[in-house]
Amino acid sequence: MPISNFFEKNPIKETKSKKQIPDGIWAKCVDCRSIIFDKELVGNFMVCPKCEYHHPLTADKRIQLLTDERSFKEQDANLTSKDPLKFKAEKTYKQSIEGSQKKSNLKEAIIGGTAKIYGKSIVIGVMDFRFIGGSMGSVVGEKVTKLIETAQRRKYPLLLSCASGGARMQEGMISLMQMAKTSQAIGKLNEARVPFISLLTNPTLGGVTASFSTLADIVIAEPRALIGFAGPRVIEMTIKERLPEGFQTAEFLKENGMIDVIVSRADQKNTISKLIGFLQR
Repeated sequence: MPISNFFEKNPIKETKSKKQIPDGIWAKCVDCRSIIFDKELVGNFMVCPKCEYHHPLTADKRIQLLTDERSFKEQDANLTSKDPLKFKAEKTYKQSIEGSQKKSNLKEAIIGGTAKIYGKSIVIGVMDFRFIGGSMGSVVGEKVTKLIETAQRRKYPLLLSCASGGARMQEGMISLMQMAKTSQAIGKLNEARVPFISLLTNPTLGGVTASFSTLADIVIAEPRALIGFAGPRVIEMTIKERLPEGFQTAEFLKENGMIDVIVSRADQKNTISKLIGFLQR
């Protein structure tokens, strides 16, 4: 054996390969870094059992969490985005849409329809951050507006669960127009005295925060959710002031009146049911 081999960390090669842990058995909490059984995390609706950090939840799982079993009936399921600007960057808008559809198994960044919560009929819409960051383009705006109109027509309480990075830049001004469109629809819903509850999850940002998501009768947020319009650096550059730490968290916003109540996932269905009963009276 050459003398140089004695200076290697492991001069003797292992004959047995290390056992590999299959994917899908363990998960790591992004907050406390604890190792958790993946099935335990999924069974707890993606809430860490050790630190109670709320990980992202897919739209179908949130509908399962919030509504009665098999009560959800989707509407406008086949609406999909076009490419009015023929947008191109590192990839085309069409490629972004197709990639997100494949990744999320959704047609768009929101699914919605009618459902029941403990027997109470509601209209529900749930955004999914996996689809181009939950961004609001023309189809998201249209689907939200149609859900609002369904709630107004049927006199069903409206529940919208939001998770978004803001307006969809690939649609330019068209995406920004959805802010006015959805806000106007909420105004008509308010005139009809139909209850509207908004659930803000991590993150809810940009045009969604600046429009329908914060126009509800009751605004609920998940613990430690990031909620705001622009990023901290942009705001500091604009107002030329140092911002307080954690100013875009649900807890800070509740202290300052933007959020009405913070509710963990385990209590959301029960809390929303009670709020609907109160608002309908």
